[in-house]
Amino acid sequence: APMVKVYAVALAIGVLGLLAIILGSAFAENLGRPDRDPGEALGLAGKSVIAALVGFGMGGLSAEFSPLDLSWPIALILSLIAAGLSVIWVRYSLTRTGA
Repeated sequence: APMVKVYAVALAIGVLGLLAIILGSAFAENLGRPDRDPGEALGLAGKSVIAALVGFGMGGLSAEFSPLDLSWPIALILSLIAAGLSVIWVRYSLTRTGA
């Protein structure tokens, strides 16, 4: 499993970014300072990167530890598909909600 550490690091960075956006947004809202909201500062591109990291990490780890015993190139392809779908979902949901 040569890529497990790569998937794990990507997932960890993505989850930390997601937590920073959630907690930072809540903190900015409580202070009444929407200009300090990290979600607004990152914009759609930044949120897409975080979504790609989470999707890549989760997809890769899921494929690597699958009971189907997939080879690492197949796991990599599945993780890239998961990353792409995560970005599509974030962009779709943000444009639909106006966030």
